[in-house]
Amino acid sequence: MSELFDAVDALVASRSPLPPPAERKRLRQAHGLTLDEVATALRVRRATVSGWEAGRTEPRPPERDAYARLLKRLAALYPADTETTPPAQDTEPVPQAGAAAKADADADAGNTPRHPRPSSTSRRPGVKSAAPRQTTTAAAPDPRFANGPLAVIDADTDRQVTAYCVGGLVLDVPAKSLPALVEWTLSEAQLGAERLHGSGKDGDPLLVLTEAALERYGLPVTLSESERLAGRLPDGHKVLKQLDRAGWMLTKRGLGPWARIYRPAQGRERQCVQLCVPSWSALDTRTWGDAAKRAPAELARLLGTYATRVMTPRGSTAVTGLELMTALNPPTRASRPDEDGRRYKEHRPGSLGERAMDCAPCEAPDGHPLLSDLPRFHQRGPAEMLFEEAYDWARELTDAECMMRFVVGIDVNLAFGAAANGAVVGLAQPPVHVTGPQFDPTLPGAWLVDLSHVDLSRVLVGKEWRQLEGNLLPSPFTPTGERPEGPAWYATPTVAYAVELGYDIAPIEAWVRQEKGKFLDGWYKRLRNAYVDTMGDLGVGEKLPPAEFLRAMDGHKQRDPEMAIVLDAIKATVKGGIGKLRERARGGWKPGQAWPALSRPTWRPDIRAAVIARARVNMHRKMLNLAAATGRYPVAVLSDCAVYAADGPSPLDVLPYDADGKTVPGSFRLGVSPGMVKHEGTRTTLWAEEVREKYGRALNLARYVKTGEVAAKDDGE
Repeated sequence: MSELFDAVDALVASRSPLPPPAERKRLRQAHGLTLDEVATALRVRRATVSGWEAGRTEPRPPERDAYARLLKRLAALYPADTETTPPAQDTEPVPQAGAAAKADADADAGNTPRHPRPSSTSRRPGVKSAAPRQTTTAAAPDPRFANGPLAVIDADTDRQVTAYCVGGLVLDVPAKSLPALVEWTLSEAQLGAERLHGSGKDGDPLLVLTEAALERYGLPVTLSESERLAGRLPDGHKVLKQLDRAGWMLTKRGLGPWARIYRPAQGRERQCVQLCVPSWSALDTRTWGDAAKRAPAELARLLGTYATRVMTPRGSTAVTGLELMTALNPPTRASRPDEDGRRYKEHRPGSLGERAMDCAPCEAPDGHPLLSDLPRFHQRGPAEMLFEEAYDWARELTDAECMMRFVVGIDVNLAFGAAANGAVVGLAQPPVHVTGPQFDPTLPGAWLVDLSHVDLSRVLVGKEWRQLEGNLLPSPFTPTGERPEGPAWYATPTVAYAVELGYDIAPIEAWVRQEKGKFLDGWYKRLRNAYVDTMGDLGVGEKLPPAEFLRAMDGHKQRDPEMAIVLDAIKATVKGGIGKLRERARGGWKPGQAWPALSRPTWRPDIRAAVIARARVNMHRKMLNLAAATGRYPVAVLSDCAVYAADGPSPLDVLPYDADGKTVPGSFRLGVSPGMVKHEGTRTTLWAEEVREKYGRALNLARYVKTGEVAAKDDGE
């Protein structure tokens, strides 16, 4: 009978009523309790309580009943309609022995740096700051990271060192050496970032060293030729000796443009600081523009905005894009407590796991160890190699198109990000080979199938068969837009599109992944919000009517040059992150040997192929729907840009909008959201014909429609 009573009590506890998240936080602060105290009492992690108060998660039994009891007693002491005591600061008290033991056992809680209150003085000059995205329920900033994720370190002529932080905050830095600067950062600066997932790790603080700061701390302003090629300072440099004497260590890449200085973690105590040195080419001008030349306060603003909206930079934007995937979808989590109350690290469902795994042979790029048995100069064809790439296609203008005055380019916003949204990809299990499979559009993988019979002159559009000018559209199955000639390897989205067009397919063989999920959804949403928020800072809001959107886009980057740099960095993070999923070997490598990227779980050419295939198919679907409704066909396509002949210079002369602001369903729509399009550029038809005559008929107009400038070396390849 007692077991029945226990079961009833547990059932009641599972539905214990709780106040709204904001009220939970108010009650805790009214009683002067910290997050750590509540977490210790309930035997959960600090981040767990923070999630309950932010509304991100809800407590489960048995903690739910205890938490409800705590809040009920606090509500009796501090009713909402009476004046309460001032809110308590969520400081980091010294953990009790029991809490420390539990933290050590919590293997997946992450190594978190501890930041006491700084003794440095601070000031806030009048510096512009980008407003963060507003949410309905936002957690209070973590006091450990009160000064933001990063600081730009500068020095004046009097050798006084200053740290420029996010939001215009300026700190005086007492450190007189690089080891002392690292110590100050971890003990006083209150820099860093909260983890992006409950099972992840907090972000290490980032210090950006100006040229003056480099001189102050005994580092060269620029790297010599040999140092630049090596990507690091030589081992005998005096600053490296200082770090070694102070007990600090460097990662294998040493002290270079992006460096990590750390000490081995002690339990949950992580001691790690990242350095960024712009004058050593840490901020690539192709991505960050002139950011490295900007004043410290401006650099802090633009890097801080990027760090807040995306994540603290970990290297190039491509590296950061890849790291963001893991930060949002960690490979492990803490297990449930065992009989002794200890937790262990376990695989987290929905992630890629901790271990790297081999791809399918058809997914392997040339030189991969899986292909070591092939003849040395063997060239693999479509029937041996999965070749999912973005469009690079162009055709001759028809006589009717030559009579039109303009060629107009339209560009898809964040095309690869939009393609990643909702993409079902393989997770932590290796691919399985299947012979003569039945095609399953929900199963991620690579399929060997003949799609040469798909005729674009007669396809299903919606539920109707339509007759089109198939020779005026690129094939959706090849990057060149040429019709396939026989069996070839395709990712699932490409084969599924052939079925969507109304054609039967019969795969010969396949490599499929049974464990699947939408691994990139969280990654897309964060980057999507970052992109839209930054466009908002530049004066381009969501849900603008087409004409207003085009006016807002006119000169938008000149309105705030710093946010324009952030925008370019966000776009590069999307494209670079997808590209890093199939990072190739670099110098000093021989075909058949493994290269470092193969050892990480995020080396996943199959995921890259699926995203690119979706992006290309999405592009083709939009062009097909536009052609079916209006008879307009593209004359050139390059990745996410399509060029059309038109009688007028505006995208509105290409896209048919009615009086209600609606256009062809399933086709291109003007707007700021990823997947929608913006104006890429307009040139005259005469310009188009002249450059094609001069540089070759194969020249892709989409590559040059934005600026109209064609380099002399370009020959249409």
